[in-house]
Amino acid sequence: MNRYLLMSGAGHLVPLLILPAAAYLLGGIPFGLILCRAIKGVDIREHGSRNIGATNAARVCGLPFFFATFALDFGKGLAPVLAGAALARWWLADVMDAGPVLSVEWLAVVYGVAAILGHTFPVYVGFRGGKAVATSFGVFVALAPWAALIAFGTWAVVFLAFRYVSLASMLGAVAAPAAYAALHGGAPGERLPVLLFAVVVAVLVVARHRANIGRLVRGEEPRAGLGRKES
Repeated sequence: MNRYLLMSGAGHLVPLLILPAAAYLLGGIPFGLILCRAIKGVDIREHGSRNIGATNAARVCGLPFFFATFALDFGKGLAPVLAGAALARWWLADVMDAGPVLSVEWLAVVYGVAAILGHTFPVYVGFRGGKAVATSFGVFVALAPWAALIAFGTWAVVFLAFRYVSLASMLGAVAAPAAYAALHGGAPGERLPVLLFAVVVAVLVVARHRANIGRLVRGEEPRAGLGRKES
């Protein structure tokens, strides 16, 4: 994905506007809420941390709901990037040699960001969404799988050592841009789209966990598996 695309003409509204909008709408599907409501008859926005993500789904409805919600939230980050980039290459094949305006790498990042914004601010449930860890991970796997593996390894080590999902999520997110920068050489311009994405997502994930940070500092953050609900 190193050639550039020139955006001109109404047909190019598909990769520029329609695909990002579709990624946002897919990212906004609140799978944790849907699963817990459909199977358990529980609105997880009224229990635990009141978050619609995998961790609160597990806390309120049980561990299987963590895996199901995480997998679906991961998929809604992975799919828009892979499918969107492939469609963009096909849709804009006629202008691939037209000039250095916008690359497929940038478009892939745009689709990923749209999916994350959909999860974080979903239109379906009043723009009150989750913390975007699983969805961001799905996007990052599509963009940089080896760096994503290191980020996941960081998450796993921290979680197994301390059993704090929030701490593991934040440190895993911070590890992502560091791993990408360490693994990928080449010209800075070629690395910039994914590196910038990873940095922004790390900041977003940490910012979305600010309440957890306060509880960690006070020693009030619940550890996974202790059965204590997050307030």
